Amino acid sequence: MNWTDCIAYFFGGIFFANAIPHMVSGMMGRAFQSPFAKPSGEGLSSSTVNVLWGFFNMGLAYLLVLHVGTFDLHSAPDVFAMGTGAFLIALFSARHFGKFNGGNSLQA
Repeated sequence: MNWTDCIAYFFGGIFFANAIPHMVSGMMGRAFQSPFAKPSGEGLSSSTVNVLWGFFNMGLAYLLVLHVGTFDLHSAPDVFAMGTGAFLIALFSARHFGKFNGGNSLQA
């Protein structure tokens, strides 16, 4: 595997993990923050917009992971690259969206 494959898998992990909250929120009929809201990334977008955005992210993840190089689930470097991207966007999302949804502070 070369370093360009690792970069593609890293960003594939980002897009894959980013698809999850948009897909879930949209499928549950809930509004959620998206890049298309006003202000971008802070305001709410409709459930339909979130489903569309989630599927777009899933498509990008598919292209980056399965059509660049030869991704192998048994290859630690491949899985590490994708997992690192997914983990970092998950942490960022938890902090960013926690500001708007009450997830950054514990209340008794």
